[in-house]
Amino acid sequence: MTSSEWTDADGVAQGAGAFRPDPRALAPGLYFVSTPIGAARDITLRGLDILAKADVLAAEDTRTLKHLMEIHGVALGDRHVFAYHDHNGDVMRPKLLRALAEGKSVAYASEAGTPLIADPGFQLGRAAIAEGLTVLAAPGASAVLAALTVSGLPSDRFLFAGFLPTQAGARAKVLAELGDVPATLIFYESPKRINRTLGEMAQSWGDEREAVVCRELTKRFEEVTRGNLGDLVQAFDGRAVKGEIVVLVGRAVAQKLDDASIEDRLRAHLVGKSVKDAAADVASELNLPRREVYQRALRLSEEDDA
Repeated sequence: MTSSEWTDADGVAQGAGAFRPDPRALAPGLYFVSTPIGAARDITLRGLDILAKADVLAAEDTRTLKHLMEIHGVALGDRHVFAYHDHNGDVMRPKLLRALAEGKSVAYASEAGTPLIADPGFQLGRAAIAEGLTVLAAPGASAVLAALTVSGLPSDRFLFAGFLPTQAGARAKVLAELGDVPATLIFYESPKRINRTLGEMAQSWGDEREAVVCRELTKRFEEVTRGNLGDLVQAFDGRAVKGEIVVLVGRAVAQKLDDASIEDRLRAHLVGKSVKDAAADVASELNLPRREVYQRALRLSEEDDA
């Protein structure tokens, strides 16, 4: 995700506070620092500590990181912020890995949010791990988790699917593959494509599927639109929107099976499985409450043993 002007929820620009770094030295290693997705105060104190003390700073967007440090009064000193992004990764990765091998602390920040989530930091982290170097995370803001939190959709199981392909055929294939996944699905989407995407989701998965569109989370014009896919298609039809968008879609509606069909499925799974495992598998397959299915499985098992 990308960041725009940092303000608080009321649109008030956020100035530097009285941040004082932890006096303890920073251990060598690669630190992935989560940065705000909108409100500048959403950086953690530990994140600021790392930015204040790291030997080497790298960022997907150097201007964004420098601005964030300036807001919070974190001195850059004589350090340089190295750009690390999709277009220069092959050149910059060896330099950052060399600094790590020399025992230095390296902090990397994506433009906004948690590094490695739709972000070029993945290859850097993978390369550091492959060389046996220390990789650490400074958790913080994440558009994925922020959207899931406010969506009202089930959070016990979710799948982040990133951006859908831009080509129609590839996009249709992905939608078909994800349609029956028993989890809340989370996507990033461009405001220019949101109308088309919602329409294709409704066509592929049905109008009744629960869905939520989150726009500009933690920013001044934050907006959360809830309903089913049919409702959202109408809500965004012909509407020009701006900003960062996260789309969430609820899991597939449970199949309407009669008691006999559910019990037949359970009996098949009870062969060679424990009651608990059989119930868990059937509940997942049919998107039914696990406790209810377990009670059915327990009753069937007791009847068969009688």
